[in-house]
Formats: sequence, structure tokens, C-alpha cells
Amino acid sequence: MPTSTRAIAFNNIEKNFGTLKVLKGISGEIYQGEVVAVIGSSGCGKSTLLRCFNCLEKIDGGRLVVNGIDLSKPNLGYKQLRQLRTQVGMVFQQFNLFPHLSVLENLSLAQRQVLGKSRQESAQLAGLYLEKVGLFDKAGAYPEQLSGGQKQRIAIARSLCMNPQVMLFDEPTSALDPELVGEVLGVMQQLAADGMTMVVVTHEMQFAREVAHRVMFMDKGQVEEQGSAREILTHPQSDRLRTFLSRLMRE
Repeated sequence: MPTSTRAIAFNNIEKNFGTLKVLKGISGEIYQGEVVAVIGSSGCGKSTLLRCFNCLEKIDGGRLVVNGIDLSKPNLGYKQLRQLRTQVGMVFQQFNLFPHLSVLENLSLAQRQVLGKSRQESAQLAGLYLEKVGLFDKAGAYPEQLSGGQKQRIAIARSLCMNPQVMLFDEPTSALDPELVGEVLGVMQQLAADGMTMVVVTHEMQFAREVAHRVMFMDKGQVEEQGSAREILTHPQSDRLRTFLSRLMRE
């Protein structure tokens, strides 16, 4: 269950790409143990918001604090950035596994290089999380030998090996064949049940309804509506959200 402690707090944050204003002064918070689904049409700014949360994109205005690290500071140091990247895991649409490394090496490399673990320690932890996502038997395989669903589960396990306090998911099932979506969502649902703080950009409305504590609907760089998952998805208040949900139902 969510706690009263904020894992992420953002106040009036802005992000521009040249003259294009992508985030237009949005505010909110994510609490420890909370699962928040971010929904909205393509180009509304939801993925950019997620990338700001682990400083893959630097905000242009406002204040953003993640796990006590103020990402608004213009002189954010390498040590703080390194700390952030170990505390905040991110899973992308396109897996981003190293094709020349085995599954075990994909999970072990960052542990050794960033956390300073030995080869034995990193391999043991990798095995633990491979078992958690149901792929212990694939430790010696290479990415090209895996299905899309297996690759995404490996990507999730790789992030978990860094012992993150927050997990960010950027449309983790959008690149998968429909029959493979369930296996990835199943792993994410288990993470939520285990109390992981999660921010999930998704078009999977059933997942949002059943797993998310809260849904944030973005439109044109702003938060148009937010609230409990069941309330937002069952009784949308804004015309824009009603239009968005009805369009999904037709697809």
C-alpha cells in the first residue's frame, strides 16, 4: 500500500525542445509504494515526463525532487546522478539489451561496473531475479534467441538487479505481439503486489484499472485529470478524457 512519504515531487515543471513546449508547468507527486499509470495520446508529453524523472531529460523550469535528489539544480553532480540511476530503474519500449552478451551478462554488467560487486555476487543476484521473472533457464541465452516478451522480462530483471526504489516503465508492452503482453504485465503486477513504487506510461487500460492506485491523464503537455484508477477510467470528467477512452474502445 502507498505510504505518506513522497518518492517523487514535481512543481510547475517545464520542458522545451527548441520552441516546442512539451511540458507546460505541471505539478504532482508519487508516493512510496504507489503505482501510477500515466495515460494520454501520443505526443502529449507523458514519455518526456518519465524521462525527466531519471534525468534523461533535464527540466527547463520548476522543481523536481526524486528520492530526495533535487533534479532542478543546474549544477547536479556526477555523484548525485549516479546515485539517482541506481535508485530509479527504467524499462523502455525497446528492451535495450546488449546483443553480444548473454542474459546473465546483461544482468551482471551494471552491478559490477556501477555497484562494484564481484562477478560471483552479481551472478547470484542475476539468477535470483531471473527466477523472479520466470526465466532462470535462459541465463546462458542471447537476446536474439528470446521472444519479445522474454526480452522485456529480462529488461525488468536487469533493472531490479540494481535494487531500485522506484521503477519507471515507458509503454513496456507497445512493441510486443498481443499474445506476449500478458507475461510482461504479470511480472509488473507482481512487482506492484510486492510494494514497488512504479510510474507506468501505458495504453493497457485493464492493467491501469486493476493494478494502478492512481491514473494521471495528460493532454497537450498538461495534466488534464487525475484520481483513483477506477474513478478516472469509469467516470471521466473531462471531454478530452472521454474522447481518449472512447477512441481506445474502438481500436
